[in-house]
Parts: sequence; C-alpha cells; structure tokens
Amino acid sequence: MKTDSTQSKTRNNQLRITLVRSVVGRPQKHREVVKGLGLRKINSNVIRKDCPEIRGMINKIPHLVKVEALEK
Repeated sequence: MKTDSTQSKTRNNQLRITLVRSVVGRPQKHREVVKGLGLRKINSNVIRKDCPEIRGMINKIPHLVKVEALEK
C-alpha cells in the first residue's frame, strides 16, 4: 500500500513523451495508442502526468517513444 508521501510524489511528477519512430507499417493498436497520447509526427512531444494509465500506454509502444521524467 502506498503512503501519502509516495502518492503526492507521483501526482506531482510528469513525463515528457517524444515520438522517435514512425507509425507507418505498425499495427493499428500501436497507431491508436500514439494518437491517444497526443503524438502526431516524429519528434513531436507531449507532457503528461505520471499515472498508471499513461504508463500502460507507454509500455505498449516502448520501441516508438522516448520518455523523460520531469519533476515540479
């Protein structure tokens, strides 16, 4: 079970997600995940909160994205 200090740390953290490989020729599910993250072109990046839902999406396409942790 997470403590309050652990939960507050994960709430404040953010992730910078960058698309580094093309989705051309990839399965439709991979394309949908990339679109769901808000990425469009190669080298485009978005900042999303660090939560289990986003982490799960990233785990589906680790070969297409680069992830950097940002802290407030």
